[in-house]
Amino acid sequence: MFPNPHDAIPLPPRPSLERYRNLAKGLAAACKSGAADAIGDWAGQWVREIAKLVGPTRQHELDHWIDTVEAFARRRMLGGPSAARKCALADAQFVIARSHGFAAWPRFAGHLEALATSGSPVSRFEAAADAIVGGAAPVLRLLLRQEPELVRARSTREHGATLLHYVAANGVEGYRQKTPRNIVAIARILLRAGAEVDAAANVYGGGCTALGLAATSVHPERAGVQEALLQTLLDHGARLEPPPAAGNRQSLVAACVANGRQRAAAFLAARGAPLDLAAAAALGRLDAVAAFLGEDGAKTDAAKEQLDDAFLFACGNGHNAVIELLLAHGADLAAHRGGGQTALHWAAIGGHPETVELLLRHRPPLEVRNAYGGTVLEQALWSAAHGGDPDVYLPILQALAAAGAKLPERHVPVNPRVDRWLAQQGSRAEPAWHWSGEEPRRGAH
Repeated sequence: MFPNPHDAIPLPPRPSLERYRNLAKGLAAACKSGAADAIGDWAGQWVREIAKLVGPTRQHELDHWIDTVEAFARRRMLGGPSAARKCALADAQFVIARSHGFAAWPRFAGHLEALATSGSPVSRFEAAADAIVGGAAPVLRLLLRQEPELVRARSTREHGATLLHYVAANGVEGYRQKTPRNIVAIARILLRAGAEVDAAANVYGGGCTALGLAATSVHPERAGVQEALLQTLLDHGARLEPPPAAGNRQSLVAACVANGRQRAAAFLAARGAPLDLAAAAALGRLDAVAAFLGEDGAKTDAAKEQLDDAFLFACGNGHNAVIELLLAHGADLAAHRGGGQTALHWAAIGGHPETVELLLRHRPPLEVRNAYGGTVLEQALWSAAHGGDPDVYLPILQALAAAGAKLPERHVPVNPRVDRWLAQQGSRAEPAWHWSGEEPRRGAH
């Protein structure tokens, strides 16, 4: 769906339905003008206007909003539901509604009308969501006292999240993905007030619970409260069993690993979260991996896909004994999870020189490009340039080059040690040169 909930544009203070009607007319008119830049200019002006009203916005976030709105508007306005309908007002309204995270214009218009009514359920829900992400516990308590049913209400946005989902800082609108220091206390307020701990939100394919979203979210991890938050949810009866809890049809532990939340994965596994083959491999559980392989090996397409996922996860986490076992059972050195990151990419990104050496002995493909345009060596350079330890990444780069990986003729500066080695190999540093390597976002969250 467009946008992803975390891409939704914030509403300005005191949004006017009449203003939005005129905005939709403006988009339709821009489309009908036929000017090449008209839709892009409309998107830029609208998004920048909102950014000024809501407060400081990071430039890359602003650019992303403009780009996604423009791209979606072009697709919808110039194609519409059928090629015969172009620049329709109804499609312009749809673009605006979706850009704010609503399923359609009527739902969006109803939301704005409800916001304009002081004390309406919608306005109370929005105030409570802001209180949660802002750590305003007294405000949240007051709102729940005034309207006890609020704790079971759902957002009118397409994700349909409850207030409890907002403690996870994941899946909901991106500008509300924040983890205040008192988020565990905030969660307890909601749970004691009667929040349904396993309520599902319609994100990442549906079925996502607060536990699944919190376990796969980077924000509570960075705030140092992820495990305490997960334990609080478990103490109030959150289930570890339902597979869609973190979305994308993944098991809970595998979803944690896919999103780089290794500590959360281990935490939940230790508390009984079921392991599938991929999760067991990611955690280095050789005994469990052997048991899975002993059951059915890779005899079916589904089993082959699970084997390859397990292989990538094991490589990304440097579990060499598991990797050897998976290779013996037919793991594919060229497999990837849709982003072009092969096992060798995962090992290099994870900073595991011994795993890279192990894989190189099995002659993996060296020049496969991932979705960001980077070969394994180029991606390793990117990782080294963005905080990677040269003591880790220089041996990886040297091993890849020795195996025949192509070095770039030019490169952006990485760090002094790596730059000296690259110069010795004949690669020239040019700060203005840009290649498309970009930090991979493993998983959906």
